[in-house]
Amino acid sequence: MKRYHSLSTYLHRRFGGRVQKIPLDAGFSCPNRDGTLSRHGCIFCNEQGAGTGLFAQGYSLKQQWERWTTQLGPKYGTNMFLAYLQSYSNTYGPLARLKNTFDQLAGLPGLCGVCIGTRPDCLDQEKIQYLSSLPTQEVWLDLGLQSSHNTTLARINRGHTAEDFARATELASEHGLKVCAHLIMGLPGEGTDEFLESITFVNNLPIAGIKLHNMIVFKDTMLEKMWAKEEMRLPELAEYIEAVVFALEQLRPEIVVHRLGADCNLDELVAPMWALKKRPIMNGVNAMLKDLDSWQGKRLAPNSPMPEWFQTPRPEENRS
Repeated sequence: MKRYHSLSTYLHRRFGGRVQKIPLDAGFSCPNRDGTLSRHGCIFCNEQGAGTGLFAQGYSLKQQWERWTTQLGPKYGTNMFLAYLQSYSNTYGPLARLKNTFDQLAGLPGLCGVCIGTRPDCLDQEKIQYLSSLPTQEVWLDLGLQSSHNTTLARINRGHTAEDFARATELASEHGLKVCAHLIMGLPGEGTDEFLESITFVNNLPIAGIKLHNMIVFKDTMLEKMWAKEEMRLPELAEYIEAVVFALEQLRPEIVVHRLGADCNLDELVAPMWALKKRPIMNGVNAMLKDLDSWQGKRLAPNSPMPEWFQTPRPEENRS
């Protein structure tokens, strides 16, 4: 039994079956890397920008799509996909570049929606109006915030404020775009209390989804240098699981939980080693919610039953 509103369940209800995300690298940059704001990036981000690197290897978006869908479609038994523009800030640059990028996605087989990774300071009225006109069934803005505390945002060299995030979220929502807020638990100078304050901040904005990440130290980052000097601490697995459970309890139940933990590979990881496996995080969160007889949003309405939309529909429900 699921006790939170997972992305897989949301998509199953929306499209009647499994929908798989396809990571795409469109070759965008970031104002926090190209010198507009900084050349160092966020302290936790390496120069690869959390993407596949396929654009630099000469793969077009169509070729990337074919590569991943032919591999992941049979693996997961689906022919429905979301295009996830993941690398760097995918609304950074002139509107003409955005249009050229999304023109390349038109007509891709199995495409039923797009998820666009970006920053709040890389959005404006014109770009949001354009994105809201895309001819796909789902358009998500994966919008990085990480923390609602401006002192923390300055400390991690984020280059924007919490107010910037709020303005971008409200504008996107006014135009019918779904915003997925990204938050990190364990940022330098923050603990569980600050993380939960950030949850409250986004919960009071018109977000439609959320990604929760555990703090990870990657190789070749500013954060690695801080870690080596013992200038910060990372939460233990049990501490992170407890923080996620508390966060889910105070999160509006209709918000779609896209992720409970961050992804990483052994060759890029410095610490913590428990971050290599996401299953213990998910199992731990589910077990704690069950032990507490709790669920997403329970603290907001303690006398209401657990929402029925947390559960994936049975096949007969999909046929009705």
